[in-house]
Amino acid sequence: MSTVERFGVSMEAELLSRFDSMIEARGYKTRSEAIRDLIRQELVRQEWQDPNAEVVGTITVVYDHHHYELAEALTDIQHKFHAAIICSTHVHLDEHNCLEVVIAKGSSVVLRSIADALISMRGVKHGQLVSTTTGRTLA
Repeated sequence: MSTVERFGVSMEAELLSRFDSMIEARGYKTRSEAIRDLIRQELVRQEWQDPNAEVVGTITVVYDHHHYELAEALTDIQHKFHAAIICSTHVHLDEHNCLEVVIAKGSSVVLRSIADALISMRGVKHGQLVSTTTGRTLA
């Protein structure tokens, strides 16, 4: 188990008050827990800056399934990147709209390519890449 080190942080009272309000609303028990999560978030963001870093992400798209051949095109893209795709889930939102969530693991440059290819397809109403980490580089 790693050792825990203490350090002090100085900041303006107003900033600290806003931070305390935010972490209370999110359910944090201590400032330390919130600061650790903020640091991890920044480390994950930095990890994604390395095009060769092995990362994990979810790509979510919402689209009209009546759009001509869009579902097939989305599937074709996933097959093209089959080595990085862990799984995908398809949900029928209503009689016209579908949501697809693709979970992928690989280099950050490949995952961005998959997300760009899926999100930029004509007929996709909204898409988003959520970038996270394998967890191996975080304590």
